[in-house]
Amino acid sequence: MNKAIFFDRDGVINQLALNPKTGESESPHSVEDFTMMPGAVSALKKASAAGYLLFIVSNQPSYAKGKTSLENINAIHDRLHSELESNDIKFSEYYYCYHHPEGIVPDYSGPCECRKPGQRNMEHARNKYDLDMKASWFVGDQDMDIECGKRAGTRTILVLNKLSAAKRGESSPDHFARDISEVVDIIVDER
Repeated sequence: MNKAIFFDRDGVINQLALNPKTGESESPHSVEDFTMMPGAVSALKKASAAGYLLFIVSNQPSYAKGKTSLENINAIHDRLHSELESNDIKFSEYYYCYHHPEGIVPDYSGPCECRKPGQRNMEHARNKYDLDMKASWFVGDQDMDIECGKRAGTRTILVLNKLSAAKRGESSPDHFARDISEVVDIIVDER
């Protein structure tokens, strides 16, 4: 069986962006707002070299909420993918959920099985890539990430990004980390 690291994207791999309309830090809404976290490239290379398959599992409800277009969301993903590819970093798959229970775009509003902490994407990855979930990790900066990982049977690491502090405090991760570099150090040390 294979082992994997599931990463939340925003606030872990790339920086959160200030939304001037809400005054909150959120996922980027345009390519111009997309910036990789310091140390992300070298940390992801180290994780891959340690034999882990890499995945992104990310809720991306900005289109459902009317904050940006699907074209912008896809362009941001393309920018991330290009950045990773140019650094010889391969993610096995990217799992994005574009829904939100309180969205305003009809086809993307309401409950769904792919929105974290839901398990549809985790089950798909486990089955498609023959993953040993007990040897795998889920990394995120919010309680829903930790809950998603725990439901899937992975070990968990909570990244203490100060910009997402309001979205955590109720979960019990296996580890805490300052940033993605420390995340990968913890994982590599525990294998």
